[in-house]
Amino acid sequence: MKITHVQTRIVRVPHEEPLAGGPAVSGATRDFVILTLGTDEGVEGIGITFFGGALTGVLKSAVDALGALAVGEDPLRIEAIVAKLNDAAGGSGPGGIYTLALAAIDIALWDIRGKCFNVPVARMIGGFRDRVPTYASGALMRTFPLEHVEKAAVTLVKKGFKQMKTQLALPGEASPEREVERIRVIRNAIGPGIDLMCDINQRWDVRQAIAIGSRVEEYHLYWLEDVVAHDDYPGLAAVAAALATPIAAGEYVYGIVPFRHMLEARSVDVVMVDVLRAGGITPWLKIAGMAQAFNLPVVSHLYPEISVHVVAAVPNGLTVEYMPWSAQLFEEVPRPVEGMLTVPDRPGLGLVFDRGAIKRFAA
Repeated sequence: MKITHVQTRIVRVPHEEPLAGGPAVSGATRDFVILTLGTDEGVEGIGITFFGGALTGVLKSAVDALGALAVGEDPLRIEAIVAKLNDAAGGSGPGGIYTLALAAIDIALWDIRGKCFNVPVARMIGGFRDRVPTYASGALMRTFPLEHVEKAAVTLVKKGFKQMKTQLALPGEASPEREVERIRVIRNAIGPGIDLMCDINQRWDVRQAIAIGSRVEEYHLYWLEDVVAHDDYPGLAAVAAALATPIAAGEYVYGIVPFRHMLEARSVDVVMVDVLRAGGITPWLKIAGMAQAFNLPVVSHLYPEISVHVVAAVPNGLTVEYMPWSAQLFEEVPRPVEGMLTVPDRPGLGLVFDRGAIKRFAA
């Protein structure tokens, strides 16, 4: 079997919050690059990647260029193809556009492999379980009014979510009292039996993270996420050591090596891996293996349609972030049922691009 052709498109899906009807941004879009890899035996694999903003066109060009290098290769030899692409373009560094473009190709190769062997990707790469917990994300954003967030949290519980995530580091003048009040209101709204995570998106310094983090510990957060700059491993470690609340981080990290530094510094309690910024499914699994060696769980960032496969595959997979930004790209996707996602039982990723949506949202 040989790769014979590569097809890419930019697709701009509406910027919506579908989980609890959050305020929409009029005219805003989330811009994806979608990929189809074809073979001489008629088996096709699909992949996606995402950067956002003005560089989406550059990302598409990068996917096209790397895809052209894969033409003529055996798609089942994934590591060999990745090595070839690294040799050709890896000098650009292990992060940014190159890694995001590589991820789309790597994901499509695993989709082909699963289809060739007639099994879901999750089963092929480990098959630890077929169902995984999932948490609602994106409905309790820091920019949303507290009144809406309180109602939205109750809506998520009614929809069956057992886990959900909010944000602190609120807009405007910094006030620990406002930060703590937001968590108090949400916790009171959902009760003690729901896991509540909180994302800071790198907006605190170490002092703020410890001071505010200690004040919200009475509300029993499942984790605090990205409390300081993603590459401040000593700072993360200081916060993790000071707080009883678990610290999660990793979504901003590109490639494999930074995770080794993060783990060696004992910076995190929960390892969060973005399948695109990691470079695809192949490196995601290697990072999960490193985390397991440190007795730490791994969780996903975005793209639940793909992330359900990797989290379900490994024994230390904890939960899948359910922020369905990419759901509109596909005909059918896994949907949460009582806080759980089930791996599709179809071969490969079990995903098919929605041609109508692609045509409607294509750039």
